[in-house]
Amino acid sequence: MCDYSLHEVASRPAKVGDRLVSTQFWNTTTHGFAAVGDPKVAVCLLPGTEIAFDNEVQRKETGFFLSFFRKESRYIPHKVGRFRQVNLDNPCTHHDAIEFPDGQIVLLTHLCVGQHATVLQLPAQAMTPVTAEARTRVTHGA
Repeated sequence: MCDYSLHEVASRPAKVGDRLVSTQFWNTTTHGFAAVGDPKVAVCLLPGTEIAFDNEVQRKETGFFLSFFRKESRYIPHKVGRFRQVNLDNPCTHHDAIEFPDGQIVLLTHLCVGQHATVLQLPAQAMTPVTAEARTRVTHGA
């Protein structure tokens, strides 16, 4: 999440412990996460990043439900989710989403604005053979 170059939105990578707020970036149709207290800077999440919301997640109704049944937001009965990207084969749609423990996937554009969350864990990074060997020597005292 963070190809905001076309939208002129500043961005930075997420860190464990970051406090986030769901937002719609000024003068764009782009939704994402910003750091609490710095709403103009997008916080970039890597696929696999785990976040914990302060409360049950609220999403906007879309499609069939919006047209016929509900106009208000709906609650998702989870507070923890994992960032992922979907529909990567379609360049004309949104890709950034949160996957919840029950398998439900919600696009960031469907999250209600103003929800607070904390970055719990970043995804594991692949190690080169040299890095893995150095780490093994340090942990085994070689």
